[in-house]
Amino acid sequence: MYKIGDKVVYPMHGAGTIEEIEEKKILGELRNYYVLNIPSVDMKIMIPVDNCDKIGVRDIIPKEKVDTVVEVLGGESTPMESNWNRRYRENMEKLKTGDILQVAEVVRNLMRSDRRKRLSTGEKKMLTNARQILISEIILAGELDAESAEGLIEETV
Repeated sequence: MYKIGDKVVYPMHGAGTIEEIEEKKILGELRNYYVLNIPSVDMKIMIPVDNCDKIGVRDIIPKEKVDTVVEVLGGESTPMESNWNRRYRENMEKLKTGDILQVAEVVRNLMRSDRRKRLSTGEKKMLTNARQILISEIILAGELDAESAEGLIEETV
């Protein structure tokens, strides 16, 4: 169980800090919820405490692992499916894992693809979301501001 002040990642939304643990009655059921503040997008999310494992909530990476993320961003692009529909599904599955290295891989590949040829609207939205997830965790783990985290990604990819 997490406590107030813990920094965690909520897959598909990003990294934030647990600000409160509230007890709420929703649909007639009394449950405890973490109130997660994701500062990079100024969003608060309520996460049921008893669903954290199922959802994939995890601790943020340690500061030292930011270097590994940077290595992935600067590494070789992985082959991507030529069919946009399959490529989109493969990338979505990687994002759903919540694994920061897989998120970095999606960001790297989509950014490079976008530079070569314009991405579809769906892939542009995916890239924006994946970048935000990546930036939010780099901010908290690397103790950087948003501008520095974005610059790190831009310079590396």
